Order: sequence, then structure tokens, then C-alpha cells
Amino acid sequence: MGRDVPELMFTRDDRRRFRNKMHTCLDVFARMLRESRFDFERPQVGLEIELNVVDASAEPAMRSTEVLEAIADPTWSTELGQFNLEINIDPRRLTEGGPDSWEQEIRDALNHAEEKAAAIGAHLIMIGILPTLQLKDTGLASLSENPRYRLLNEQIFSARGEDLLISVDGVEHLRTYADTIAPEAACTSTQFHLQVSPNEFADYWNAAQAIAGVQVALAANSPFLFAKELWRETRIPLFEQATDTRPDEIKVQGVRPRVWFGERWITSVFDLFEENTRYFPALLPLCDDEDPQETLDHGEIPSLAELTLHNGTVYRWNRPVYAVVDGVPHLRVENRVLPAGPTVTDVLSNGAFYYGLVRALVDEDRPVWTRMSFTAAQDNLHAAARHGIDAPQYWPGMGEVPATELVLRRLLPLADRGLQRLGLDTAWREPLLGIIEQRCVTGRNGAVWQSEMFHRIHHTGQTNRHQALRQMTQQYIAYMHLNAPAHTWPIE
Repeated sequence: MGRDVPELMFTRDDRRRFRNKMHTCLDVFARMLRESRFDFERPQVGLEIELNVVDASAEPAMRSTEVLEAIADPTWSTELGQFNLEINIDPRRLTEGGPDSWEQEIRDALNHAEEKAAAIGAHLIMIGILPTLQLKDTGLASLSENPRYRLLNEQIFSARGEDLLISVDGVEHLRTYADTIAPEAACTSTQFHLQVSPNEFADYWNAAQAIAGVQVALAANSPFLFAKELWRETRIPLFEQATDTRPDEIKVQGVRPRVWFGERWITSVFDLFEENTRYFPALLPLCDDEDPQETLDHGEIPSLAELTLHNGTVYRWNRPVYAVVDGVPHLRVENRVLPAGPTVTDVLSNGAFYYGLVRALVDEDRPVWTRMSFTAAQDNLHAAARHGIDAPQYWPGMGEVPATELVLRRLLPLADRGLQRLGLDTAWREPLLGIIEQRCVTGRNGAVWQSEMFHRIHHTGQTNRHQALRQMTQQYIAYMHLNAPAHTWPIE
């Protein structure tokens, strides 16, 4: 979905041609998998971070275009809302220069962007959902100027045929309607990419699905939406609802949602792309000029443009990615469950835990996904989103236990072993995984801090609710720049 698209109307013929082209792409992809045409000898990792643009009062600022022009760096791009930006950190080998060099690269890029934004009166914040965001900030006018987002908005609401209900029952209850997909822009995330071989893709994807719940429990950072305190990671239910193309009558028929955990463990990456074409009608039926069959017959690598465009409109929490770089194709698992922030240190610790743990789980003689139902993994994700670091999590051999106990007793040693096998020595592993350990020991993460800090300010009686959220967010920004992990942040 990062691709630019023109402003246009789609015809029935467009949709027929696109469906036929997708099936051709799928056949070509199957042939490529059989013929082992993929790059995986030097696997790389990648990182995307979505951020919010705010003014000096920590209120959302609809200035993404101006800030992008000020930053003037192609690694930055627009996102759905005019108060969003995204940075794509260059892919690298996990051990290249070590975590310190990766952290410095990310901090340098973010500091440079903040400096440029500040020069025009704007600021950047890494947070799952901006606490000061109000419903009035998510109308049609707040959508990015990029035509692809307005086109996507039109297609989703055309499919729904009615306004969108957003309903989240948490600490407080939110029930409201939206006539655009702009509320989705409230969700800002961290996305970890992991390049894998075709033969190992299914194992890595299954492992990522199995740990999605515990990832969210540890890193929850989105307790507020539209001034309501809801779930610890409200991004999860919000994203599931804000891009839903199904009216209620379609839901009860069992039609799959476009924001989708999935419904089964897989045996091949082909399963995921095949499901996309089988279950989901095209939202953006744009056909490319390339004939993928002819391209492959000539010994060249096809872009599979229709298959990848469609894949970008099916919002799996762990998404398969096919890409071609310098004429060589590769596959990646894109891990999308985590919120942005709170700090670069927290982000890299989350990454170390994820990369190490999936590697260790893939290497096990009896993989966890052979001992755990897919439904249990999905239930873990929603329990984690609702309760955060206090969430119960099911794990084979342990039953249902607190997320912190599961991590300390079972998963943290596995993550350490996985990072060791990936080539990270003790001096690199211990500081990163030590942050995960201390989150569990203290029971604190970004969501806990936000909630406690808000109540501390609000209960003084000297501010109204929105002022308290604004003051809390301003303090969050100050601590974010200090880069100390969120479990150490004081409540002042």
C-alpha cells in the first residue's frame, strides 16, 4: 500500500481484469517457489516506525506535507492522516555493527527530523495512539493529500454501504460512528521485517503468530482514544474496526475481516497469498502493464504488481511480503502488532525479543504451533491488547499464566538462545533483553505509565480531562527524548 495510485473510478471490467491478473501472478509465484529463485543467503532485518505530528501543546498538527518538505529525506513518507509520518530504516543484517550502531542510526534520523520539524513549529512523537487526538481530528479533511488514501476510503465505504461503528469496551466505554477511515490514522505502529527463505517462511510466520499476544502485552502503549481510557493496546480493536468493509449482515455470514489474524497455521507462504485472492475482493483493482508469465519465461524477475498491491490491502498482523531488490526477489515476514515508541531503546528491545524468540521457536524439535491451537494464539492477542502487561497468556506446558511469568520463566531464555544463534554476543544481548526482563519485574510499560500519569494529573482537580491528557503527553515527549526505557519513567 506504499505505492502511489491515481485518482480514478473503477469499472466492472477493471475488477475482472485485476482478478484474472492476480491469478496469473499467483501461478507465477508458485512456479518461482518451486524453482527456488529467492535471495536468502544473507538475510536482513528492517524497521518502519510511524509517528504523530503535534504542535507545541502536544495537540495533533495537520502538517505532514510541510514537515516532509522540511525533512527532505526519501526515507520519510506520508501515512494515512495529515498528522502522521513514517520512517523506513534501511535494511541491514542483524549483527551488522551491532545494536548500538542500529540505535544510533535510528536516533540520528529521528533527531534530524525533529530538528527540521521544530524549525517550522511542529514536533514528532512515537506513541501507539496520540492521547490528545479527538474525534473531530479524524474527518475527511484530515486524510493525507496522497490520492491513494482517499481512493481507499471511497472503496471501503462503498463496500460497507454505511457509516463505521467504533465500539470499544474497556476501562471506559467508547461508542461512536465515523464516515471515513480517518480514525485508523490514530494507530501508529512499529513494524519489524525479517527476510527468510521460502522453505522456512511458514515456520517463521507461525512462530510470529504464536507470540503476537505476548509481544503486545509487553509493549502496550495505547491506552487512550478520543479522551477515553480503553484497552492497554487500543490500537488492536481500533484497527480491526476502522478498516472493516463488512456491514453486520455480512459479518454474521462468516466473511473474513480485512484486518485479520488468520484462521490456521500454514505450511507455505503460498497459503497466505492464495487466501488473499480467494477471500478478499480487490479494493484497488489497478493493473500493471507487465505480463509476469512472459517476464519469468525470459529469465527475468516479475514484480507481481497486482498480487503485492492486493496483499497491501489485507491487513494481517503478520503479513507476508514479496519484493524485488536489484533484480533479485526475496520474502519477508512483516510483524505489525506493536505500537510505536515509547523510546528508541524500547523499540530495539522489542525487536531483540522478537527476532531472538522466533529464531529459537523455529529451531525447536517440536514447534509450539504443533502443540497450541490457532484460536489460542488469537485469544492471547486480544487478551494482551485488553489487559497489557497484566494479561493472561496460554502457553503449552504452562497453561494460562500471567504474561510476565511466561516471559521470565520460559520465553526470555529462548529469546536469548535465539539471539545467540543469530550471532549476537552477550554484550549485545544482555542490555536489550534486560529491558524486557525489567518490564516484567516492575510490571510497567508505556501504557501503564500513561494511565498512571494521567490520573495523577487529573486527580489534582486543577485540570479538566483534555488538559490532563495534554500535560501527560508533553511529559511523555520529554521522557521520549531522554531515551530511558519506559519502565524507568517516574510519575511526577
